[in-house]
Amino acid sequence: MDVDAGHGAALGGALPTSAGELPLARRLRSLLSWPTTDNDPVNPLVRTHRGIHPGADTAVLRKAYSIAENMHRGQFRKSGEPYITHPLAVAEICADLGMDTTTLVAALLHDTVEDTRYTLQALAEDFGPEVAHLVDGVTKFDKAFYGKAAEAETTRKMIIAAGKDVRVLIIKLADRLHNMRTLGVRSAASRNRIATKTLDVLVPLCDRLGIQALKRELDDVVLLHLQPEEYTRIQRHVHDRPGWDAYLREVVARTRVALRRSKVDAAVAPRPRHLYSIWKDTVARGHTVPFDLPRIAIVVDGPATDCYAALGAVHGLWRPVPGRFKDFIASPKNNLYRSLHTTVCGPQDRTVEVLIRTEEMHRLAEYGVAADFRFPRTDGTAVRARQLDWLRRVLDWEQDAPDPNQFLHTLRCDLAEAQIQVFAEGRQVVLPAGATPVDLAYELSTERGDRCLAAKINGRLAPLSSELEEGDVVEIFTETDDNAFDALAAPRGPRREWLDFVKSPHAQMQINRWFAEHTEPGISIADKVRLGRATIGLALRKHDRGLASDLPLLRLSEELGYPDLETMLVAVFDRVLDPDTVVTQLIDLVDHRQ
Repeated sequence: MDVDAGHGAALGGALPTSAGELPLARRLRSLLSWPTTDNDPVNPLVRTHRGIHPGADTAVLRKAYSIAENMHRGQFRKSGEPYITHPLAVAEICADLGMDTTTLVAALLHDTVEDTRYTLQALAEDFGPEVAHLVDGVTKFDKAFYGKAAEAETTRKMIIAAGKDVRVLIIKLADRLHNMRTLGVRSAASRNRIATKTLDVLVPLCDRLGIQALKRELDDVVLLHLQPEEYTRIQRHVHDRPGWDAYLREVVARTRVALRRSKVDAAVAPRPRHLYSIWKDTVARGHTVPFDLPRIAIVVDGPATDCYAALGAVHGLWRPVPGRFKDFIASPKNNLYRSLHTTVCGPQDRTVEVLIRTEEMHRLAEYGVAADFRFPRTDGTAVRARQLDWLRRVLDWEQDAPDPNQFLHTLRCDLAEAQIQVFAEGRQVVLPAGATPVDLAYELSTERGDRCLAAKINGRLAPLSSELEEGDVVEIFTETDDNAFDALAAPRGPRREWLDFVKSPHAQMQINRWFAEHTEPGISIADKVRLGRATIGLALRKHDRGLASDLPLLRLSEELGYPDLETMLVAVFDRVLDPDTVVTQLIDLVDHRQ
């Protein structure tokens, strides 16, 4: 979606037609009249795509561009440029990533259903259900119906669509990147609002997908709009570093010699850090001047074991800095990033950072889930499946979050950068920083969380409220573990006090779910009203619907003969009214009155 969209066409209908001309004839005529000169705006897109996928069907790209240009004709961005420049740029970003033809077609058409008369049905007829699903996944909900919940509902819809096809998220990230590139024409308030939302959700989402090729630019442009003075300061530092290039050439040359002596076949090159990364480390370390160490990358031509051979060669050449070695090959990051990181005292006793990885690791580090499309003959498919485990977990939360704003909050928390890795049941588990054994128990399974009684951390019994640390080995005990903790036995189910210390949104939601389903005797009317409303919200989610206000519920309660809305909600909670029946009547009522 383009944040600068100007809506120049009404909703409804399909392709515009001239008087007396049939839609099919109009469509065929437009397809036969594509320009073929170098001035054709779609030619750069075609060249980029063919350069990565030589056998691609570019005719369908020209068809998609022709329809998009036709539908957006008369619409302009706030910069004054024709609107078609935006979807074309989004498609070009996707092409640079190496995405497939289907993704590029959807990128060209991604705003047509939202901003023009081109309907989703017409799009599906022209390009098939796969493209239609991608376009629908990035189409925003109407604020007129969803009100303040529209943004959260749109994010929820996008995540659900991505559960079926991750390309939805890649198009969305490309869309936001181009909008951020052109954000300068907006007001200061708009720039701040859009950049903040990008930093909160889309940047960490890009990181979770492992697409560093996009994340670096998103990071930098967010810094430009949120911290313009800091951006300028870091940019000036990068531009004015004396002797930097000559120093890196020396480091690279000496590293190559050391690798050859160790019989390690590898490519070595400088690996400059982007502006946001420099700024972030500068702030985190409390430096008054930009903190920016020289850095190189070693990409070995061989198996992962060659990375450790390269590490030995580097450490044999220069003294390693204690405490600065990280093995992300044995213990990958939560986005499955794999590499060895070390820091050494290089020439002239200057500190140098070194990254070591295989070619396959390098591809995945750059392109993440997109690597599977750019390099279809790699083994990225299995990696992508593991990389999206977190998305399946988010989709589980979606079913437990009737309030779209709660879901958006949960997503933001899960995407937070501060995370730790612990070990339990023979596997590595990623948790938010500050997580407790209860958070871990719920991550292992909902049942283990609900039945959690005690925990051992590194072999010692510890309170369930204990904060876990990086690398801890944790054992969770439940009621079913051979009565090992009879003295601790208690009625099944979580404790309310757990909500005071659990950190993961998943644990919080599951604990709240348990208490919603196991209502204590004497529950208040206010709680019944709240839970009845939540039950309707969950039932609405099955229909991809939500409510911006209570007005439709009020109308329905009147039609059903209840004295007020609260009484109807209590009836829903007590199952006097079936929630699915109520939602069906509610949707009929809303759709009939529109």
